[in-house]
Amino acid sequence: MYPLSNLTLSLPLFDYLPSSFSSAICASVTLQEMRVLPWLGLACTALGQYANNSATFTNPILDNVGADPWVFQHDGWYYMTYTTNIDITLLRSKTLTNWNNVENKTIFAPAPGFPYSTDLWAPELHSINGNWYVIFTADPMNDSPPPEVDMYCDFNCPAVHHRMFVLEGIGADPWSATYSYKSELNTYDQFAIDGTYFQHNNDLYHIYSCWYRAYDAWPANLCITKFSDPSTISSNFSERQIISRPTNPWEKTPYGRPFNDRLSSNEGPQQLTNPTTGQNFLIYSAARSDNRNYCLGLLELVGDDPMNPSDWKKNNDGCVFYQNPGAGAYGVGHASFTKSPDGKEDWIVYHGMRDPSNGWAARTIRTQKFTWNEDGTPKFPRPGYGPYEVPSGQT
Repeated sequence: MYPLSNLTLSLPLFDYLPSSFSSAICASVTLQEMRVLPWLGLACTALGQYANNSATFTNPILDNVGADPWVFQHDGWYYMTYTTNIDITLLRSKTLTNWNNVENKTIFAPAPGFPYSTDLWAPELHSINGNWYVIFTADPMNDSPPPEVDMYCDFNCPAVHHRMFVLEGIGADPWSATYSYKSELNTYDQFAIDGTYFQHNNDLYHIYSCWYRAYDAWPANLCITKFSDPSTISSNFSERQIISRPTNPWEKTPYGRPFNDRLSSNEGPQQLTNPTTGQNFLIYSAARSDNRNYCLGLLELVGDDPMNPSDWKKNNDGCVFYQNPGAGAYGVGHASFTKSPDGKEDWIVYHGMRDPSNGWAARTIRTQKFTWNEDGTPKFPRPGYGPYEVPSGQT
């Protein structure tokens, strides 16, 4: 066949080719040729040919605007939750790389007038002790505290009423489980978002984004407390520990700002364990979430007590996953981690922006394979749109 690398067709010209010719090209194109000729991947996708090529995929993996993806595997299915703001929706798919037109169901739609009725953010679904637990962020009043509350903050603090909540799902299967509201987690009546479960030595911890005090209005730090069960915090306020603060230039907004920590953040923490060495990492999002500089930072648990801040070692050298302007990939963060269908590969699922000037509304959900460095730390790729090879074992 005529070498595709010698083709000089533009994308508009490709649209006018006979369908039989264009289909033949898309059916025979290799991944390397797609990388050399990016327009070819776009053209084949538009024709409905490349999208059906089981060997490759392109980002984003969900056409809808979406953020804060949480993805896990169970019994041959991938499950996803993400921020919808109004409810908690569960999706399931046989493949990791295409979430369009998959099954979905609402597992929680709060009634008005409760502390968790509005702005539902970053839900995560975890299997703990034989049941399912959804940990999520919400508030009662659409991020709009009255002036009598807002005046206590050094500057405007719209998220002052955000707290952490838990649903319990009874049943062995996450899709058929019956979900109901369980409790508000004790965050000492202070700002709390992006909470996650962190498991270590048979103990369960709550790691979430917090302020120093109730009306600080930033910076947002990473706090840790301990669970007595998946819906109950056993730590009192004096036992709460801050294990990370946005002190590096790349964690601040704007980048390197020496004063005024408004929206400088550590948030979106996720546990990541090296499957070979057993090293425990906490991957978190840094800087401002509607900004091009949003990225991922890394903490490693180098001691044996997650509640001891000195048992955590922070990577202060910079983001471990960050924007790629050459590919038009900005604001990459709030990740979760899963495996390929055959369990041989590690994958990061995250959100990012193509046009950072549109802020939060520009975020879409993407995925890419990652590997591991010789020192056991995760080796993340540069973010982009592909084409990429599909996960190992995906059909």
